[in-house]
Amino acid sequence: MSILIVDDSPIHRNLIEGILHKAGYSDTIAMESVDMVYKRLEEEGLHPDAPTVDLILMDIMMPGINGLDACRSIKTDPRLGDIPVVMVTSMTDAESLRLAFAAGATDYIRKPILAVELVARICTILTMKVEMNIRKRREHDLEVAMQEIKALRGCAPICASCKRIRGPGGKWESLEEFVKSHSDLRVDDTLCQYCVEQWRQDQAAA
Repeated sequence: MSILIVDDSPIHRNLIEGILHKAGYSDTIAMESVDMVYKRLEEEGLHPDAPTVDLILMDIMMPGINGLDACRSIKTDPRLGDIPVVMVTSMTDAESLRLAFAAGATDYIRKPILAVELVARICTILTMKVEMNIRKRREHDLEVAMQEIKALRGCAPICASCKRIRGPGGKWESLEEFVKSHSDLRVDDTLCQYCVEQWRQDQAAA
């Protein structure tokens, strides 16, 4: 799972990366500014399976755009809002904590960093994210299935003469075309038992 580390201090970036790598989280990306993060996440948002970043660890106090503003921007972007953001900072007062959660942060880790605490929190957050992704996929699959059921249960006028079916758009289609367009069923050319029997009778009569 990919973890993005954002801190203007190379010492802290290296420290966090070292802890994560030792704990088995080897897929890390370290950045020193929010501008670099925005550029990376913009690329993520354009990716067909975006986003591929699973977690962001971000300092609050950084030159230019601070971590709180960055977190707020990420959380308001519908393409990126599901990425957990954890604030990692030396600001330990209650107001900073309140502002971090108000900005949309998932968690808050104080510096100096304790390796045990960092790894435990990250493990919990990533586990929850995996479960959330699974639930969202199930909800999406259920929604698609319900739409298909509604389409199949709807009224479809059939021509009494040629047996064509009028679809939702008003177009008359053959039964084969209609089934292909409005369901996941695969149409294989074959003969039913009644047609087979009729063919045998015709062959015998000939």
